[in-house]
Amino acid sequence: MIKLIKRASAEARAFRQAQRDGLELEIERAGQHVKATKGRARKNGAAREDLADDGIKNAREQGGRRPRFAPVTFSEEGGVRFLHFGTEWVQGAMRLRHPWRLELEYAQQMMAWLLFLDAPARIVQLGLGSAALTKFCYRQFPESRVEAVELNPAVVIAARSMFALPQDDARLRVIESDAWDFVNDAQQRESIGVMQIDLYDATARGPVLDSVAFYRACRDCLSSPGMLSVNLFGDHPSFERNLKHLRTAFEGRVIALPEVHEGNRVVLAFKGPALAFSEAQLAARARHLEDTTELPARNWLARLREVTDQAVDFAI
Repeated sequence: MIKLIKRASAEARAFRQAQRDGLELEIERAGQHVKATKGRARKNGAAREDLADDGIKNAREQGGRRPRFAPVTFSEEGGVRFLHFGTEWVQGAMRLRHPWRLELEYAQQMMAWLLFLDAPARIVQLGLGSAALTKFCYRQFPESRVEAVELNPAVVIAARSMFALPQDDARLRVIESDAWDFVNDAQQRESIGVMQIDLYDATARGPVLDSVAFYRACRDCLSSPGMLSVNLFGDHPSFERNLKHLRTAFEGRVIALPEVHEGNRVVLAFKGPALAFSEAQLAARARHLEDTTELPARNWLARLREVTDQAVDFAI
């Protein structure tokens, strides 16, 4: 199984150096401006000189003109291409010979909502990454409209140029927007059957949006029935906070699946009427999913039993 932690890249070191160089350049420019301004300040009083001194202070406090987003970088190993945000942390992966498959185990487990719901009319991904989940849903569910929300335009370009994401069409749409703005848009209310959330920054240690308000807004976007799947980090302090906030937003109807590789834990949240399945029904769904999608659905079912302690029937 592919590990999520990779070696530090030359691009990451270059990015950190660029940040330091940017700060030094900004301070140098501020200093040059101060010299010119102080000369004029002698004619106009001390107040101008104080304002000039603020140039250096602001440059130091703001850290120079740093890029808004971390750089999008890549690596390849063993026939797999990896996406990074300027660090050693993997943000997505694609096996070059099978670009439509889900390479990482946690990404496969993000699809565990299929044990409980058929593919809905609309599926939304928050955080595009390498577009693995977006591509999979687009190809696997021809009756579904698939959308991805991504703030960084460079990630969208990378997904299309390096990770085989098709151009938008009648069923596929990539929206360049902040996920917070998207879920708080009244037009999204009760219109999404399944929402998949994988919102990580360059350090990949916890979601960038994790408040009760955010998860409530996500719930409001879901139709009834509807489901949320979220990628969290089980061995990070953010996990318990996210789980608590999800339980509050979804009235306790939340299941945290056991940890997969490198600490990832997928959490499922449910909206709508209560769901109930017999052991036989879930087993039949799992077999069908394995036959039609090649996803390890029976493994999901086994992991589900570990955390729900419901050996015969399942209800939530």
